[in-house]
Amino acid sequence: MEIRRDVFQAIADPTRRAILSLVALQALTPGVIAENFDSSRQTISKHIQILTECELLQQQQNGREIYYHINAKKMKEVADFIEPFRQMWDERFNKLENIMKNYKSEK
Repeated sequence: MEIRRDVFQAIADPTRRAILSLVALQALTPGVIAENFDSSRQTISKHIQILTECELLQQQQNGREIYYHINAKKMKEVADFIEPFRQMWDERFNKLENIMKNYKSEK
């Protein structure tokens, strides 16, 4: 039975977000990724597996080593989904800021 994982469930976990941040800078092996965490290598491997299943990470074989790097296209899909919400909150905070400025100038 194949487990289908949701991208947003995958990025809900802080460890997986940290892994994404690490590999966003450069492709890394699972061992190097695991060195950045207090968790066991098996735990980090499970996180990497989930991120790979969701296509947020991609594997690249280089000799005997497997390197993981971020899948920019999939991350863009996530960013595109979030963008309207970011814009909505920016507009709300800008309105609140204007109200506060007007309130201060009236005093």
